[in-house]
Parts: sequence; C-alpha cells; structure tokens
Amino acid sequence: MEAIYSSTALQNNQREIKDIARKQVVHITENGNGAFVFCSEELFQKALDDAAEEAVLRATIERGRSDIAGGRFYEGTEAARAEVEKRVASRG
Repeated sequence: MEAIYSSTALQNNQREIKDIARKQVVHITENGNGAFVFCSEELFQKALDDAAEEAVLRATIERGRSDIAGGRFYEGTEAARAEVEKRVASRG
C-alpha cells in the first residue's frame, strides 16, 4: 500500500514518516495534490540502479530486434562460431 502523507503530517510526524521512507517511497501532498516523494538514499539509489538496468535491457532487446529485421543474425551455433572465427582471423 502506498504511503501518502500531507506536508503538515511530515512536520508533525517526522520520525514515523522517516521510518516508512527507509522501506518505501512516501508521497507528500500539499492541498490534497501530489507534490513530493520522499525516501532514503539507499532506496533512491536502488531505484536509479534498477532504472539503469532496465534501460540497458530495453536497448539490448531493441538492438536485437533491429539486427533481426536487418538480416544481421546467424542461425545455429556453428554459423555463429564460424563468423566469430572469421572476424578473429581478420584482425590478425
């Protein structure tokens, strides 16, 4: 369940909100509207790391799809191995 607190609650219940923010993102509202998010540095870093990992994964998948659409692929391990050997040999 999402933790949602008013900015007034943040002032009055700092310890409680900080304890929750160590475990999950806390949403802070002003005048009933979403205004801020609050979390620990560890949680924030994990969110950044997860986002970076997902971005790399998405880029890799997109490149693979592009390679397949462009005919840049090899069928079977023998064909792939032969291509690797050919490239290694050309670099001398």
